[in-house]
Amino acid sequence: MEESGLEALRFSLLGPLRAWRGSDELALGSPQQRAVLAMLLVSRGRAIGVADLVDGVWGARPPRGAVAVVRTYISRLRKLFEPERTPGRPSGLLVSIGDGYALRTDSISSDLADFEEAVTRAERRRVAGDGAGAVRLLRTVPATGNGAALAGVPGPYAESARTDLAERQLGALELRLSLELELDRHEAAVPELLALRNAHPLREAVVELLLTALYQCGRQAEALDVYASTRRVLVDELGIEPGPSLRAVHARILAGDPALARLTFHGPTGDARAPHSSEAVPSPEPDGPSPGRRAKAVNPAQLPADHALFIGRRMELDYLATLLPEGNGPPSAAVIAVIDGMAGTGKTTLAVHWAHRIAHRFPDGSLYVNLRGFDPHGSRLLPGSAIEMFLVALGVGPQAVPEGLDAQAALYRSILADRRVLIVLDNARDAEQVRPLLPGTPGSLVIVTSRNRLGGLVAGHGAHPLTPGLLSAEESYELLSRRLGDTRVDAEPQAVAAITELCARLPLALAIVAARAAHHPGFKLADVAQELRSHHGSLDAFVGDDAGTDARAVFSWSYQALSSEAAGLFRRLALHPGPDITTVAATALAGAPPRRVRVLLTELTGASLLIEHAPGRFVFHDLLRTYSGELAETEDSESSRGAALLRMHDHFLRTAHNASSVLDPFRETIDLPPSATGSEPRRFNDRAQASTWLRTERYVLSAIVEHAAAHGFDEHAWRTAAGLDVYFNRLGFWHDLLKINSVALASARKIGDPIGQAYALCGLGVAHSQLNHAEPALEYLERSLELFRSAGNPFGQARGHRALAYLANRTDGRGVALEHYAQARALFRAEADRNGEAGVLNQVAWTYILIGDHEVALNCCRESLALYETMDDPYGVASTQDTLGYAYHHLGQYPEAIVQFERSARLFAEIGDRYLESDVLRHLADTHRATGDKGAARAALRSALALLEEVGHSDAEGVSAVLSDLDA
Repeated sequence: MEESGLEALRFSLLGPLRAWRGSDELALGSPQQRAVLAMLLVSRGRAIGVADLVDGVWGARPPRGAVAVVRTYISRLRKLFEPERTPGRPSGLLVSIGDGYALRTDSISSDLADFEEAVTRAERRRVAGDGAGAVRLLRTVPATGNGAALAGVPGPYAESARTDLAERQLGALELRLSLELELDRHEAAVPELLALRNAHPLREAVVELLLTALYQCGRQAEALDVYASTRRVLVDELGIEPGPSLRAVHARILAGDPALARLTFHGPTGDARAPHSSEAVPSPEPDGPSPGRRAKAVNPAQLPADHALFIGRRMELDYLATLLPEGNGPPSAAVIAVIDGMAGTGKTTLAVHWAHRIAHRFPDGSLYVNLRGFDPHGSRLLPGSAIEMFLVALGVGPQAVPEGLDAQAALYRSILADRRVLIVLDNARDAEQVRPLLPGTPGSLVIVTSRNRLGGLVAGHGAHPLTPGLLSAEESYELLSRRLGDTRVDAEPQAVAAITELCARLPLALAIVAARAAHHPGFKLADVAQELRSHHGSLDAFVGDDAGTDARAVFSWSYQALSSEAAGLFRRLALHPGPDITTVAATALAGAPPRRVRVLLTELTGASLLIEHAPGRFVFHDLLRTYSGELAETEDSESSRGAALLRMHDHFLRTAHNASSVLDPFRETIDLPPSATGSEPRRFNDRAQASTWLRTERYVLSAIVEHAAAHGFDEHAWRTAAGLDVYFNRLGFWHDLLKINSVALASARKIGDPIGQAYALCGLGVAHSQLNHAEPALEYLERSLELFRSAGNPFGQARGHRALAYLANRTDGRGVALEHYAQARALFRAEADRNGEAGVLNQVAWTYILIGDHEVALNCCRESLALYETMDDPYGVASTQDTLGYAYHHLGQYPEAIVQFERSARLFAEIGDRYLESDVLRHLADTHRATGDKGAARAALRSALALLEEVGHSDAEGVSAVLSDLDA
C-alpha cells in the first residue's frame, strides 16, 4: 500500500462534507458520490454492502443500474484519494470486503473522530470526578449551531445520520451544561440554557437543566414561568403532559426545596421527549440496521407475573434496594445485580418480585428472557437469539435485525443508549452468555440469575452479587401458612418444622409439598412429613453439602402421587426440545385425546410439576425437567420413547405443511410420508390463524427441525424445513431459513434423498439471496436446479429458475433474470400449472419495469391477471394489480394506476395481509402526489402507517418521515 497521500487525508462531516490532502481541498464529485463517501466515513471502517449503499443514496426508488453507478463512485474516490496507486493494485484505503466496501480509518482523520474521542475522554473524566477537566474537553467539540452535519449530502442514509449526529452534538452540549451546574457555574450557564431551550422548546432534558440553574440562581419565579410555558407547548403541540422527571423538579421548586439536587446527566445521548428524540436512533453503523432505518420506540412490558404468595427475603430485598439511588429515579451509572445460588432457592421469584417493585423507575419498559443456561438437552438460548427477541420487542422489525452477534449487539446497545430499561436475564449459564446483553450506557438496570457464580461479571463489569440462602424457619412457616391456612399449620407445629427441614427450607420443594397437602385437605401434616422421611435421599441432581439439602424425596414423592396417565405425560414432556410446549404438542406426545391431556396438564400444574406461563403454553422448572428426563430413561422403553417422538414429529411436520398450504394454497405440494401414529395436526381456517401459529411457535419449530435430525427422523427434518419456507421467507426470518435448511440438507444427504437435498439447497439459496450473499446463493441455487432436473421434477425446476431469476434481478442481471423466467414459464405451461405461469408473468412484468420497458410490463400484467382471475386466486390478483399500477404510474397514466392500486389494496385487506396492503397504499400515495393531490396521498400514507405499526414493521419509520414532509 502506498503511504503517500494517505496520512494527510482529513475529512469534515460535522458541517458540509469536505476533504483535504495536506492544505489542498479535494473536489468530492457529485452529490450522490459524496453520499457514498459519507456512508463509508460514518461507518468508521466497517464494511457496507453494495445494496445498502444503493438504499442509502436513493432509498426505495434507485435508478436503473444503481449498483454499477455505486461501483463507479468507488472507483473515482479511490483515484481521488490514492492518485499514485499502481493501476491494478488493490486499494489500501478504500478496500473491498465481500460484496461491499470499507474505508480504513487508521490513515485518515476527521472532525467526527475528534468529536467522539473528546466526548469519550470527557465521560471518563466525569466518572473519575474531574468535572472541570470534562468541561474543558467538551468545550472543544463543535455545537449543532455551527451548521448541519453532512450539509448538502442527499439520500435517506445522510438524513438519518444528520439527525443522529445532531442529537449526539446536542447531547454533548447538554452534558457540558449539566457539568457546569455541578461546578456551581449556574450564572454562566443560564444564558446558554435559555438559548438552547428557545432552539428546542420541547426537549425536557434542557428544560430541567434550565429550571435547576434558574432556581440555584435565586430566580424561582422565572423558573416557574419557564415550566408553565413548556407545559403549554407540550399540551398544545403534542397533547401530552410533562414527563415525571420534569414534574418532580417543578414540584421541588414549588416547595422551595433548599436541597434541590443538581441533575445527574446520563451521558451524551440525552433523554428528551422532543419529537426528534422520541425514537431510539442507533448510530448509522453497517453492523446495525440498514442505512436510513431506525427502530420505532416501543416500551415493552415483558416481566412475568409476580408471585401472588411471595414471602420473606427481606434481607435480600433490603440489599437490592441499596443498589439504586434514593427516590424514584433510575441509576445514574450502569448497575448489574447477579442473583446466584443453587437451583430451587427461588432466584427467579426474587428477581421478578424485585423487578415489579422497581419497574416504575424505568419508564422505557422492561425486558425479560429465560436464557435456559442449564437446559438438560443443551438447548440454551444463544446471546444472538436473545438479542434478536429484545430488538423486536424494542421496535425493530424482523427484517431489520442484522446478521451476526457483533452487529446485533451494536444495534441493541445503540437503541438502549437513550432509554431507561429494566432488563431481567434469567437462568444464565455463564458470563459469556450475558455480556452481549449488557447495555453500553448508564440509566438501565440488569438483573441476572444463575446457578453459577458469575465472577467474570463481578470482576469485569462491577456487578453486585447476591446469593440467597435457604428460607429461614420463620419464612418457611409463613410460606406453608399462606398456602395451607393458619389454622391447619398452627394445629401441627412439630409436623411443619419437620416438613421444613426435610424440604431443606428450599422454596421449590416447600411449594410442591404445599400443593400436595392443599390438594388433600384431609391429610395430616404429620403423615406428609412421614412420607417425606420414607423417600428421603433419592435426588442425586439436587444435593448440596449435606443430606439436609437433598430434595429428591420431594420430587419423587410428588411424582408418585400423580395418576399413572399424568406420570406418563410428565415423563414424555421431557422429550420435547423447545423452550416451551403447547397443549396440542403435549397431546401428540401423550397419544391421548385432547380433552384428557388437558386434564392431565391441569393435574401436573396443580402439583407444581409444570408451569403454565401463558394460556396453553407450559414450561418445566429446569430441575424438574432433568428429573423427568431421568424417569423417561429408566421407566420407559426405547420403543415407547421412539413412538412418542414419532408422534411429536408427525404433528409438527403436518401442522407446518397445513400452515404453508393456507398461506400459499397454489404452491406445489410436497408428498408427506404416511402417518401410522394417529397424531392429529393443527388445521387453520385462514391466513391469520396460520400466521399466528407460525409466529408463536417460531423458536420451537427451529428446535424441532434440529431435534428431528439429531434423533434419526431425517425425513421429518427436511420436510418440516420445506414446510416452513413460505412463512420464514415472507416475514424476513432469513437467518432461521439458513439454519433449518442447513440441517435439512445434512438430513437429506444422510438418507440419500435428492429431492430433499434440492429443496434444502433452494431454501439456502433464497436465504442467501435475501441477505445479499450473491456467490453462495448462486452456488446453492444452481446445485438445487441440477438435482431437480436430474430427478425429473418440473415444479422443482421451475422453483429453481424463479429463485435464480430473483437473484439475477438483485444483482442487476436483467437479461439473465428474463432467461430464467422464460424457462420457469415453459415448465409451468408444460404441467398446465396456470397459477405458476401467472406468478412468473407478474415477476417478468416487474423485471421489465426495472428495465424501463413499461409497455411490455403492462402486457405481461394483463396476461398474468387473466390467468389468476380464472383460478380465483385473490393473492395473485392483488399482487399483479399492484405491478400493473406501478407500470401505469411510470407511464404517467395516473388515473389507471390509482384504480389498480385501490383494487389491490382492497384485496390484500380482505386476505388479511397487512404488510402487502401497506406496500400498495404507499404506491398509491406516490401516484396521488404525482397528480398533486396531497390530501389523498396523506390519507393513503396514514392508512399504511397504521397497518405497519399494527404489525410492528420497521418500514413505519420511513412512512412517518414521508408524512411529515407532506404535512410540512
